[in-house]
Amino acid sequence: MAGLEIPTWDPATALLIGVILFEAVVLYVGYGALERLLGPRIMKLLLGGVDSAER
Repeated sequence: MAGLEIPTWDPATALLIGVILFEAVVLYVGYGALERLLGPRIMKLLLGGVDSAER
């Protein structure tokens, strides 16, 4: 039957998929932290100008 076969995994392919998923999680967490740290200051700068961003 088509589509019901169990695929065989090459260890290198499984490792590559794992590395890509790990990288995605690290980037997600990293960008979230950057947004939390720098987001309010950037929003003040964009919405209120340079003077309000320095406070």
